[in-house]
Amino acid sequence: MKIHEYQGKAVLRKFGVKVPEGEPAFTPEEALAIGNRLGYPCVVKSQIHAGGRGKGGGVKLAKTREDVEALTRQMLGMTLVTHQTGPEGRVVKRVLIEQGMKLEGSREMYLAIVMDRDSQRPVVMASSEGGVDIEETAANNPKAILKQYVDPAVGFQAFQARQIAFGLGLPNAVVGQAVQFIRALYEAFEKTDSSLLEINPWLLTADGVLYALDAKINFDDNALDRHPDLRAYRDLDEEEPLEVEASKHSLNYIKLPGGNVGCMVNGAGLAMATMDIIKLAGGAPANFLDVGGGANADQIKNAFRILMADKDVKAVFINIFGGILRCDVLAEGVIAAVRDLGVKVPIVVRMKGNNEALGKEMLLDSGFAFQTADNMMVAAKKVVAAVSGASQKAKPRAKAVSKAPAKAKGGRK
Repeated sequence: MKIHEYQGKAVLRKFGVKVPEGEPAFTPEEALAIGNRLGYPCVVKSQIHAGGRGKGGGVKLAKTREDVEALTRQMLGMTLVTHQTGPEGRVVKRVLIEQGMKLEGSREMYLAIVMDRDSQRPVVMASSEGGVDIEETAANNPKAILKQYVDPAVGFQAFQARQIAFGLGLPNAVVGQAVQFIRALYEAFEKTDSSLLEINPWLLTADGVLYALDAKINFDDNALDRHPDLRAYRDLDEEEPLEVEASKHSLNYIKLPGGNVGCMVNGAGLAMATMDIIKLAGGAPANFLDVGGGANADQIKNAFRILMADKDVKAVFINIFGGILRCDVLAEGVIAAVRDLGVKVPIVVRMKGNNEALGKEMLLDSGFAFQTADNMMVAAKKVVAAVSGASQKAKPRAKAVSKAPAKAKGGRK
């Protein structure tokens, strides 16, 4: 789960991480009131779940009360396009009004904590090159990124924080403050079950004070039951509508751009394999949809409704391993969905496992034109062919219908 910058800074404050003073505003009047309390100059920062806001025109300096009101009116409702939003951009519905910081003589760095898949441990990363895309630094100058891997059984140690501080070349007078800052940041990462905590830029002011000038935090969805206070930070306006709808029915759905084959599976690993094999067969998956092992007929129907709400989907590939989710339960849900929702696109079903024979029999007796396959590659090729047939259906079908009477009378072999 992603949250806004101002929400991330509120979390960091609770753990003693120093951040600039600021408050969110949803109207120009609120922004003006906040600006008057903080004093001028202040910064108006658009709040969307994407980086690169400054380059896109979403971060502006307000030198006067007139500026803060005018800039807020300009930003609220605008479609902000950054390298992370894609060309469609995101609509700004809130801004952060934050105290201005003196940047003369200051130093901008980078600090983050993420989960490292290779080591299966958290890693604290830092770089002297802050305020820029860390991807560029990693590609152009990987030696500029310092890393400290954390043993979860031991925790992040003070000596590791000191190594980062010394590696960044921080003045001796600031090292103690940096150690305290980084350790507080790690405590926030660990206790909130974060998957990403990024400070860019991490600012050292001219008078020797460290600030988190920006804050990006992602939380592990699976741990949100332990954090009802963090769950309240969820902004549904920033999420894909179909993904929000799927979450209401305990379905794991992610839309993929450029695809036209709808995928329904049970299990994340099977979902990845299904998407790969569709690509291998020459197609393009339109989504990742995992109905889970405990899905029932109603969830299957809701999953189909979500798939059909995506206008890019031209065919559906159902790939189910009958373990906890029995094949007959899947078949029941699929048949109900096609009947009640009036699904028109081709559907290819591959099911293996518990009650497989019964599930296939139910599909066969349903009266609907389901295509089935026992092999994943065969099924993938069938669904890709179905997509191609759907895109060219007008002319071929017209010819077939016109010649049908001649064949029926025996005038054509």
